[in-house]
Amino acid sequence: MNSVIRIIHRWTSLLFSLIVASIFIGMDITTLPDWYYYLPLPPLFVLIPTGIYMFFAPYFSGRRDTLPAAKGHA
Repeated sequence: MNSVIRIIHRWTSLLFSLIVASIFIGMDITTLPDWYYYLPLPPLFVLIPTGIYMFFAPYFSGRRDTLPAAKGHA
């Protein structure tokens, strides 16, 4: 399950980055329609929960040995 969420997050972040880049490039070339500025929102709504899950997943898993900082190792 964790690997599926990582893959979804990775590809969605690539899509999000391309959309934002296209907005900045499009603003230099021409006037964009208003709806175009809302295109980053659907990928963002996927990135937020998957990012929160990946951030907190190590803290709620049963394997505490995967966190070297928890043992005092830097």
